[in-house]
Amino acid sequence: MSDTWFLVFGLIFTSIGLAYFVYGRKQSNLMARMSGIGLMFFPYLVDDIYVFFGVGIVLMALPKFIEL
Repeated sequence: MSDTWFLVFGLIFTSIGLAYFVYGRKQSNLMARMSGIGLMFFPYLVDDIYVFFGVGIVLMALPKFIEL
């Protein structure tokens, strides 16, 4: 996949992470806050497309299944 797709999907995951962070801060939900931080920063660390989508989907699903 080209670098353009990484930028587009990185922006999407980062935007979702910002929304998770704001939601977690307002609702005092630590898991949503930590997932939001993870979603905002993981696109800078991952180069493989399968790992990129796998980590993004797992981080988005964590607050649904884990309550802190």
